[in-house]
Amino acid sequence: MKVCIYGAGAIGGWIGVKLAQAGCDVSVIARGATLEALDAHGLQLIEKDATHTVKVAASASPEALGPQDLVVVAVKAPAMEDVAAHIAPLIDANTIVLTAMNGVPWWFCDGLGDAFAGKRLSSVDPHGAIAAAIPSSQTVGCVVHASCFVESPGVIRHRQGMGLILGAADGKPNARVEELVSLFSKAGFDATHSPQIQRDVWFKLWGNMTMNPISAITGATTDRILSDDLVRDFVTRIMLEAKEIGARFGIPIEQAPEDRHAVTLKLGAMKTSMLQDVEARKSVELDALVASVKELGVMTEVPTPYTDALLGLARLHARTLNLYPK
Repeated sequence: MKVCIYGAGAIGGWIGVKLAQAGCDVSVIARGATLEALDAHGLQLIEKDATHTVKVAASASPEALGPQDLVVVAVKAPAMEDVAAHIAPLIDANTIVLTAMNGVPWWFCDGLGDAFAGKRLSSVDPHGAIAAAIPSSQTVGCVVHASCFVESPGVIRHRQGMGLILGAADGKPNARVEELVSLFSKAGFDATHSPQIQRDVWFKLWGNMTMNPISAITGATTDRILSDDLVRDFVTRIMLEAKEIGARFGIPIEQAPEDRHAVTLKLGAMKTSMLQDVEARKSVELDALVASVKELGVMTEVPTPYTDALLGLARLHARTLNLYPK
C-alpha cells in the first residue's frame, strides 16, 4: 500500500513509522528542517528505550509523489486550508484520506443524519475549500488516544497509548474502513471501527475543549486546573453546554462532567497540546476546539454563554501573542 503522511509531526510521524514497519510504502510531505532531517536520517520513532528508523520518500511537493492509496493528514487545524490547496496530486478516485486531528473536523456534519448532512462549519472551513478538495465519501476520520511528541525534526517519541478509532466521515457503510482497521492492527495499533466516528470525535472533544484553552491562558497543567473550585465549575458549565448540543444532533453523552474530571485527574500533571503550542509560539487550534462548538450551538439553538466566554478569553490571549489571526 502506498501511504503518504501529510504532516510528520508527533502523531503523523508515529503512524508513518509503524505503517512502514508493517510493510507499507511510506512517503512524507514535509518542509524546512523536517524535510532535511528525513532526507539525511529517515523518520525515527523512540519507543521506551528503542529507536526505530525507516527510510521514507520525503518531499515538499505532492506532485513529486503522485496518487496514493492512503493519505494520512495529521496537521494542526489552522494548516488545513493550505493542505487543501496542495493535496490534489495525492488523490485519485481510489484514495482514502484519513484525518488524525484534534477537534471538530470540516466533515463533522456529514454523518449526523439528514437534518445536518452537507452543512458547512465556517469556523473550520470558512471558504468551503477543504470540503471541495477532499471528498467526504473518500474520507475516514481517526480519533487518536495516544501521547507522542516531537523530540527534534523527524524524531518522534511515543509516551503512551496505542488507540486509534476509525470511521467513515459520511457515516455510510464502507468496507475500506475495515481494511484500514486490519492494516493498523497489523502495524501494532489498538485499532477499532466506529459506526459513527462523530460520536468518538465529540466525546474526546468534550474534555479537550476546556482543558486545552484554559491551560494555554493560565500556563497550568490539568491537575491544577481541576483543583481550583471556581475554574472547575467553569469547566463543568461549558461541558454541560456541549452535552446539550450533542444531544440535539443525536450524540448524547451519558457521563456527567465530574466523571470526566475524575478520568482527567488520573493522568496527573498533564501539559496539554495547546499549552505546548503556546510555549513554542505556534498557532493554536481554537477554531476546531471551541469556535466550532459555539457554531454548533447556534445551529442547534443551544445558548452557550460559558463557551463564548472561554472562546473570547482564549482568542484574546492568543491574538496578543500573535498565535491566532486577527
